[in-house]
Amino acid sequence: MSKFGMLSVAAATIALAVPAAADAVILGPDAATCANGNRGVIVNVTGFKQRSGKVRVQLYAAKSSFLDKGAWIERVDVAVPAAGTAAICVPVPSAGKYVVSVRHDLNGNGKSDMKDGGGFSGNPDVKLGDLISKRKPSLAQTSFAVGESTAKINVVLNYVRGLSFEPVG
Repeated sequence: MSKFGMLSVAAATIALAVPAAADAVILGPDAATCANGNRGVIVNVTGFKQRSGKVRVQLYAAKSSFLDKGAWIERVDVAVPAAGTAAICVPVPSAGKYVVSVRHDLNGNGKSDMKDGGGFSGNPDVKLGDLISKRKPSLAQTSFAVGESTAKINVVLNYVRGLSFEPVG
């Protein structure tokens, strides 16, 4: 192979590596845990209505008591990034099945308001009536497995829009 051909292969290899290096910055007090590939979960949050306030991610064991008051295992609060995906690292205590809930506290007041957004691992279809009656999405839809390394999940935020609860756009 000529030097030019070798350079082309090297350039193509670097170009393929760039998107991975350009991923969102990992946020949260345990960001190094996920950046090093240790046990944790990176929750990639997208679909922000506005770039203000805070994002709260709560980790629950995948059992029927998930979402019960005080049942969370880990809680991470971060400021909403100015652009892009909010990649939030949540430490995980042991390998197993978990559920994540995400809340976008739009005004940053620490309280759940009707203007706030939210979502779950697995991105289940949640209706406005489910929110009002505090009906949980199913474990089958929301649970995911974490082994000994970092897992990644995606959560698309939903907001109340008229009589529905859906993504923006």
